[in-house]
Amino acid sequence: MKTTRTYKMGARAETVADTRRRIIEALFDLGRERMFPDISLDDIAAGADVSVQTILRHFKSRAGLVEATMDHAIATVTEERHAPVGDVEAAVAVIVAHYEDRGQTALLMLAQESSDPQVAELTRRGRVMHRTWVTDVFAPFVGPRDPLIDLLVVATDVYTWKLLRIDRGHSRARTEQLINRMATTLLEAARHEGESS
Repeated sequence: MKTTRTYKMGARAETVADTRRRIIEALFDLGRERMFPDISLDDIAAGADVSVQTILRHFKSRAGLVEATMDHAIATVTEERHAPVGDVEAAVAVIVAHYEDRGQTALLMLAQESSDPQVAELTRRGRVMHRTWVTDVFAPFVGPRDPLIDLLVVATDVYTWKLLRIDRGHSRARTEQLINRMATTLLEAARHEGESS
């Protein structure tokens, strides 16, 4: 009897977790294509195949859902951007692949940050995440307080990808090559500066 009850409680917890995940992923997916203010709870409910009441039962409010989705977004993107430490070429390949998949979404979020405080918080966290990524990936070459970090952040930023890939119309391979060249040039210049001082 106790085993059956434990099993039912475990299955219910799994169902609750699955419902929450589907709701979060529905908003996450809708946010790839549309401005957050244009996404209604009805849209999210349809995407997750639940009712609006179910969303509110799980997250209390739209703001609560957005906050949970931000946590999910940061965790997902952090995992997607995992790159080998000290391998510049591989790291650039990872970041360009990430921008190819999510760059337009990042640009859409950045376009909303001045008008939506929750999106502004997400983009702030995204900037911190990117800086941490740069600091970690390039750790064998620079310290966390090295001014070179700022330049490497810029060289590998989504706006740099946009300028090369979208504005200049370069291929993905050429964009990757140019970003790699920028990062390598910065690191070589810093190394020569260190040797001569």
